[in-house]
Parts: sequence; structure tokens; C-alpha cells
Amino acid sequence: MMIKNSNIADKIGFIQGRLSKVENNRIQIFPVKNWKIEFQVASVNDINKIEWTIDSETISENPLINPETLTEILELMNHYSIQVPSVTCDYFMEKPPWQESERDLEDVLTKIMNGMHLLNSTKLVIPLVDNSSLLNSNYKTMVVNFFEKIHPKIVQNNIQICFESDFSPQDLADFIEKFPKDNYGINYDMGNSASLGYLPYEEFDLYGSRIINVHIKDRLLHGKSVPLGEGSADFESVFRCLKSTNYNGNYILQTARDTQGNHLSALLKYRSMVINWITKDE
Repeated sequence: MMIKNSNIADKIGFIQGRLSKVENNRIQIFPVKNWKIEFQVASVNDINKIEWTIDSETISENPLINPETLTEILELMNHYSIQVPSVTCDYFMEKPPWQESERDLEDVLTKIMNGMHLLNSTKLVIPLVDNSSLLNSNYKTMVVNFFEKIHPKIVQNNIQICFESDFSPQDLADFIEKFPKDNYGINYDMGNSASLGYLPYEEFDLYGSRIINVHIKDRLLHGKSVPLGEGSADFESVFRCLKSTNYNGNYILQTARDTQGNHLSALLKYRSMVINWITKDE
């Protein structure tokens, strides 16, 4: 199906797994059995970007970190003309440096970045939320030191680290200033910000220029993910702010799962909503 505003639609992708059934009651997990099929389904529906996922539960089965299986990903990307511009590293959230051996964590991230380099994938989303939330200054120092240590590998693989956090807007602005702009920025998650009660204009005034990847999601205030438009996210304000900062990156659908299992229909509906928000007032 061809859609209007194709240039904008080309910037809209989805988090891997959103076209697969829910596994192990996890809203987000690498779709071990279905990841190849997602390429086909996405292609038929003119979706040309997939954000890969890496989690600890399925790490041994994830083809991105295995040089022998990377060719399978490349073949599918070429066959279906689909890009993998970014990777969400939930592994870091599940095994942060204060819980995981630093050497083991470095080894995993090195494998991820090596795989990304071969796929021409440049943005690595690092969640600093939930289990990896920087609850105290020691955790923050450990994260800063960890990325300083692996910085040469980040540069070598042409990677941009996209931090996603639950910091207050001012604290996030202070945190991101510790890192050079060329290889570090912010993954802006609309739903998470709405859930925390943050105001888009305040956020963008403080660090809008450092946003290099965007997750589309809606959540209730201090609550769970819900379908777009049913939560606390002020989408019109957020997209107005993105436009004011000349954001030209991707918009990745990390939306709530459809309760009836109609994941493709829900994703296509959400894509249309995003296009309408982006083009509003044009």
C-alpha cells in the first residue's frame, strides 16, 4: 500500500518485535522465531526502517552479535530494501555496570558495535531507566567512566550513543554535557517523558539540540504504556518542539501492544497518526 507524505513516512520505523506476538509477557523482546518474517511484513507495508533490539534473555540467539549470522541480516536488508539505522540495547538496562562484570559488558557492547558497523547502523540506544536508572552519583560515575573507556571503539565503529534516561530535564542536560557531541546524544522517548510529568518546552529548551533519535510512545501519568492519544503525551507540542530544533532523525514506533493481537493494523494506524502530527500546520 502506497501512502502520502512518503518522505516523512520513510523516517518512521518500528522497534523490532512490534510485528510479532507478545512473548513471555514481555512488551519488548527480540523476536527469536519471527525476526525474519518482520522484514517481509514491513516491506509489504512500505515500512523501511527497523530498530533492532538486544536483550539479555535472548542474547545467545541474536544474530547481530554473531559474525556468522550477520550475513542473514544483510541479505534480508538488501532483499527487502529495509535499513536497520539503530539498535536498542536493553541488555545494558538489564545488566548495568554496577551489576554486570565491566569486562563482560564491554565485550557484549563491542560485539554489538562491530555488528552495527557491518550493517551501517549508527545509533545505539542505551536505556538509563528502570533497572539501569542512575539512582545515585556512584552509578552515574560508573556509566561515565565506562563510556570513556570504550570511547575509542565507539569512534572506530562510527557509533552515536543515544542515552535514554529518567533524569529531570536539568539533570539530563547536565549529564549529556559530560559527553562530546559527535558521538553522544539523547534518545527522546515521548511516553516516558509524559509519564514523568515533564513539559516538552522545558525539555527542548535544555537539550533539544542533543536529541538524535526519537521513540514514539504514549503513557499515563506515572503509569503504563497505552495506545497513542490515550495517555498523557502532548504530541502536538512535542512535534512542534522537534520542528523548532530542526530535528531530521528517525521516528521509531515503540508503541503499546494491541490487546487483540492486531499488531500490524495498530502499527499502521500509529504511523498515520505520526505523519499527521509531523505535517500539522505545514
